[in-house]
Amino acid sequence: MKKAIITGITGQDGYFLTKLLLEKGYEVHGIVRRNSQNSLGNLDYLPKEEREQIIIYWGDITDNAFIDSVIKKVQPDEVYHLAAQSFVWFSFKNPRFTYDVNIGGTLNVVNAIKEYSPHSKMYFAATSELYGKVQEIPQKETTPFYPRSPYAVSKLAGFWTVKNYRESYDLFMSNGILFNHESEMRGPEFVTRKISLGVAKIYYGLQDCIELGNLNAKRDWGYAKDYVYGMWLILQHIKPDDFVLATGETHSVREFVEEAFKVVGIDIEWEGEGINEVGKDANTGKVLVKVNPEYFRPAEVDILVGDYSKAKRELGWEPKVKFKDLVRIMVEKDLERIENGIIK
Repeated sequence: MKKAIITGITGQDGYFLTKLLLEKGYEVHGIVRRNSQNSLGNLDYLPKEEREQIIIYWGDITDNAFIDSVIKKVQPDEVYHLAAQSFVWFSFKNPRFTYDVNIGGTLNVVNAIKEYSPHSKMYFAATSELYGKVQEIPQKETTPFYPRSPYAVSKLAGFWTVKNYRESYDLFMSNGILFNHESEMRGPEFVTRKISLGVAKIYYGLQDCIELGNLNAKRDWGYAKDYVYGMWLILQHIKPDDFVLATGETHSVREFVEEAFKVVGIDIEWEGEGINEVGKDANTGKVLVKVNPEYFRPAEVDILVGDYSKAKRELGWEPKVKFKDLVRIMVEKDLERIENGIIK
């Protein structure tokens, strides 16, 4: 039986990756940061029989002694390093914390593997935010990086740390440059889930409108379940390498809003410009979307769209869930949660 460690196991990707690895017969070990409620985050939504199979270690990736002890004890076949401070907007508010977690934590993981389990294969969750102020469209593995946030800078340090250890010590360490991937398990602080949850609440009369930042920002959005399968394929590859996972399509935040409201039968029409722009119900004229300058980034990333041809060619990976289906999945799940009283 293969053994895998997942850092960041309680997040969106950790949830889907855990399900995938359990289905494939892995022994799954998860690192969970201590919290007052002893919450397992998204893992609480797993069926009891799956949840009970996971071996949990309570600790912090910034604690090198803790990480050393877990890696040394488990001797994993695979390590999926997903843990991070991953909210871009917050990284501008607290860059030091972002750097400590994303740079220091990653260094602790790669060092532990080097010292105590050099046979382990490691996956690092890099990000399309590395491209930032894009130097070419679409972006691929050879596109120059130009990070535009403390989060992206911290992930760039992680990317090069992994690459350096791979080349310096002949370790199987790979970077996954994943473009935006969302799901019904996404945290409510992320714009896609903010929209899907907002639409559901508006539909049930629990909220008046949604406040958003840059409506014109364009992203390459895929479904997280497709992407964690890509993570697994990256570690099954014949050699360690870096791969872009994306859909090859780009859509604006504005389009995401329009598609989300269509799920509940509302057509959105736009009025005004800039921070005064609003989205109205085309039938009633009620304002359902507003722009809040507080949500603008100090340095914006205007467009991201990935070229996943290398992953398709070498791994046989390609996305399955299309943009409109992704939006529908997210909105329908939030509607269901409200109907069942899970969200009030």
